[in-house]
Amino acid sequence: MTKQVNLNADLGESYGMYSIGNDEAMLKTVNSANIACGYHAGDPLVMRDTIAEAKANGVSIGAHPSFPDLQGFGRRKMVLSNDELETMTAYQIGALMAMAAMNDTAVTHVKPHGAMNNMASVDQDMADAIVRGMKAVDPKLILLATAGSCLFKAGIKAGIPTAGEIFADRTYDEEGNLAPRSQPGAIIHDADQAADQVLSFLESGKILTPEGKGIDADIHSICVHGDKPAALAIATGVKDRLIKDGYALTPLPAMFT
Repeated sequence: MTKQVNLNADLGESYGMYSIGNDEAMLKTVNSANIACGYHAGDPLVMRDTIAEAKANGVSIGAHPSFPDLQGFGRRKMVLSNDELETMTAYQIGALMAMAAMNDTAVTHVKPHGAMNNMASVDQDMADAIVRGMKAVDPKLILLATAGSCLFKAGIKAGIPTAGEIFADRTYDEEGNLAPRSQPGAIIHDADQAADQVLSFLESGKILTPEGKGIDADIHSICVHGDKPAALAIATGVKDRLIKDGYALTPLPAMFT
């Protein structure tokens, strides 16, 4: 039986006069795109054009909602009520859906960004609020959540399609969460190291911690952050290794058919 997996990237993070990442090349490499919705990056024109490019490359489209933190690129912690979090999630999904409609296509998944994602991964109330916002917009949307996290569990509990995600370009702590970016070695810049990590996680079905602990995880998708200089090299290297090891790479909706 062919092994299936999805390769995704966080894209559409340019805005105004600022250009971030190499979306054109990344969209020729990945299967699914998590597109910024204007809160941490992106703007209506960037959203529209990124969707058009994704569609042209057969890449499935996801909303990438964030805290309202343009200056901090959505990577700063914020304290919001669950009502705010639920509503902001729905608002951003709706914005991307409008841009998708302009391109005669559809948003098929949601992946929270940055600090919002990290905090919801360990805070069940936050996770539930995000899922309520998603489900209110469209209960058929796929939730892309860190494998084994509170957010992943919230999606399963709510009965929505839920995909477990690991990161190719980030290391993990002993609890199976992403190591803080401020910690040495938290960000992986080498394509071989990234591919080695991905394959070890997939083959074991576990997130392997620095001390060798294995944390069980349902893994459907692999993320490469699109805003780093090494993004394309890592995405290409991981993709090549996956194919060499017998994996079929597919857009996220195909994982749930």
